[in-house]
Amino acid sequence: MRRKISLYGLTFSLPLLIWQILFFVFPLLFLIALSFWTVKNFTMRPDFNMVNWTTIYGRGVFWQAYGTTFALAAAASVLTSVLAFPAAYAIAFKLSDAARRWAVFLMVIPFFTSYLVRVYSWQIFLSDNGIINVILGWVGLGPFQMLNTVGATIIGYLTLSFPLVVLLQLFSLAFLDRTLIEAAHNLRCGRVRTVFAVVIPSARVGLVIAALFCFILSFGDFVSPVYLGGGEPTTLSILITDTTKSGQQWPRAAVIALTMIGTLMLVAFAAVKFAYKGKTK
Repeated sequence: MRRKISLYGLTFSLPLLIWQILFFVFPLLFLIALSFWTVKNFTMRPDFNMVNWTTIYGRGVFWQAYGTTFALAAAASVLTSVLAFPAAYAIAFKLSDAARRWAVFLMVIPFFTSYLVRVYSWQIFLSDNGIINVILGWVGLGPFQMLNTVGATIIGYLTLSFPLVVLLQLFSLAFLDRTLIEAAHNLRCGRVRTVFAVVIPSARVGLVIAALFCFILSFGDFVSPVYLGGGEPTTLSILITDTTKSGQQWPRAAVIALTMIGTLMLVAFAAVKFAYKGKTK
């Protein structure tokens, strides 16, 4: 039976609708329109011209930055998910209720500090004269170049998304049906096999959504590639900045931004479809 749309429900859903229109739909439509504008004498002019799309998509540097950004975000998602799962599993199944609340509180604390400040603090550890190289120097190793590398960028992505991924995985594991684990143990299934055969498949939705959030945050991040990776290799966020500085080419930057949005939407739809694959309606 069809549900009737009530005035009460519309009233309480109206703020969300207004929010989406003002801060998502309208900026997205403006960005689409801006991508067809032209720039002459450092001045943007309203137009309907495909030159920005053909110029950006015809450059090898764009596709190189696109591949680099996608690969780094995917690698960060996999690495973060793998490192976060043992922590989420231990919090969900090994700690008491009081300890679990403290663990969740500790996972939230990093968000009290600016992400930029946390990234800057990593420079103290990763620089040539940083804490890690000094410690390695005591045993006759190094110094190793850790700053301005791809590895440093991945560390920045982990700093950005690791606490969030742990929390999302934890929420998924906390609501897991414990009788499934007990049944597996009754069938003489070992702990490791139970994790891979029961826990992970049962918590697949939460694990995939957590990895998706990590991918979204990493794909659009600008801070880590610049301040930890040294701007090399170039990512799409850096390319947007370089494009706007080059002759005020905001329309071309809009093309790059729209490509990023389209990619994230495709990845999000694919991830959600995979997460709920085989789920009953």
